[in-house]
Amino acid sequence: MPAKYRGRAALAGTHTVEVQTIDIKRDRLVILASSLGTVFEWYDFFVYGTLAGLIGKLFFPGASPSAGFLLALATFGAGFGVRPIGAVVFGVLGDRLGRKYTFLITITLMGLATGAIGFLPTYAQAGIIAPVLLVGMRLLQGLALGGEYGGAAVYVAEHAPAHRRGFYTSFIQASVIGGFLLSLAVVLASGAFVDPAQWEAWGWRIPFLFSFLLLAVSLWIRLKLKESPVFAAMKAAGTTAKNPLREAFDSSAKVRRVLAVMIGVAAGLTVVWYTAQFQALYFLQNALRMDDTAARIVIGIAACFSLVWFVLFGWLSDKIGRKKIILTGYALTVVLMFPLFHWMANLANPGLSAAMERSPVVVTGSDCSYDPFATKGQATACGKLLDALSKKGVAYTKVEGARGAAPDVTIGGTRVDVSDPVLLDAALKAKGYPLDKTVPPFRKAALLVLVVTIIGFLSGMTYGPVAAYLVELFPARTRYTSLSIPYHIGTGYFGGFLPFISQYMVARSGDPFAGVWYTVIVVALAFVILAFGLPETSGKELD
Repeated sequence: MPAKYRGRAALAGTHTVEVQTIDIKRDRLVILASSLGTVFEWYDFFVYGTLAGLIGKLFFPGASPSAGFLLALATFGAGFGVRPIGAVVFGVLGDRLGRKYTFLITITLMGLATGAIGFLPTYAQAGIIAPVLLVGMRLLQGLALGGEYGGAAVYVAEHAPAHRRGFYTSFIQASVIGGFLLSLAVVLASGAFVDPAQWEAWGWRIPFLFSFLLLAVSLWIRLKLKESPVFAAMKAAGTTAKNPLREAFDSSAKVRRVLAVMIGVAAGLTVVWYTAQFQALYFLQNALRMDDTAARIVIGIAACFSLVWFVLFGWLSDKIGRKKIILTGYALTVVLMFPLFHWMANLANPGLSAAMERSPVVVTGSDCSYDPFATKGQATACGKLLDALSKKGVAYTKVEGARGAAPDVTIGGTRVDVSDPVLLDAALKAKGYPLDKTVPPFRKAALLVLVVTIIGFLSGMTYGPVAAYLVELFPARTRYTSLSIPYHIGTGYFGGFLPFISQYMVARSGDPFAGVWYTVIVVALAFVILAFGLPETSGKELD
């Protein structure tokens, strides 16, 4: 094949070895194979998050609806929680055995674990063993995912010329969106062919079983690939790291860089991305009472449009630099996130937004504590009242009352009888609170797509240039390990638990916008650390 670009890398202690022959046809295969594999692997992971509400009902039935949903999200987060372990295991393998074979292992593990969820018994069929098995499969998924992103990013970047590295690797970032879109599409398509009763009985298994087909396609594609030219050159020269994990952390400077990447890059980009996808979806479905299918369609269409931003900003980072684009995205996120969520609320359910403005709910009681994890109902009368309001997506303000006094509720200043849930519903409806699920008209749905696409724009700025940036920050000998560990700690803990933390904040406070504070605070912290703790790398030749 004709070579379009050639590069040379000086490996420590050896002669200079030619490591890079860039061929357009080959590079297209590299990008396609890595991107499709990433789409399929993230599909496997996201399909669970897409079905979190139903999974909570099937596997945690003893809990209240709010608690079941939160427990399902916690299980979703558990998969992210073990990603750093996967990053260590597969990072070391990738730096010692090779990039290609390592991410063949990760995609196989992910596909098998996801497909197995489709065969799991529910709580009604197997009791406590059902959620235990579910958590086990989620942990295996998270372990596999800990090795996937680093492998794909390093593999593509080590094939790319310096002046196109941001563009080449941007397709890896866009593939994460692709996985989310595929999960939405398969869930919607599966649900369209069965009625609601069948969907809850067995139809929900289809998206998980579909993973076996995706696994077969992924393996077929990735087996066509050859080893990364950078790693092949190191292996030929005998300069691969014997202990990548120790070498990645053998100086204070390396440790500081890893910590800066963890917070300044990984945590920041991930909370923006998850806000654009999962938090926006849960906000529409729960707080704004939007029809589940309509909410998924809005998020899915916006995600399609947002694919462009990842590639655009990856390409632009080759021209003007990686760091300044990411920092600009962080700054805009801090400024715009609350206005965007308020705009979303006014579009999705204007009746609910107007009712909350016009007739705010105030709950006064001696013990208004609310435990979203309660499985047998709230402990106090006031807690039971907050539970009812939370399930309806109604915002409320809590006021401490006289000790021992019965809870008192006012809606728009009018005291209401809350001794019976039916009376509470009647009072809310009388004040204009729409309690049923709604489908916004086309014009407002289109504007909702625009709002979520704007959040996707922010995500594209903060995520699009990142794969190239991370690869350029670390040396070839420990690149897979050094990149994967901070990335997956940052994304696994700060990002993976975002749906759970934000929903918990909403349930505890009674404010449907409270969860947005988590995103804003993490992004503000990431801005400071990236601005002062990490260098620009655009145009750097890889060693």
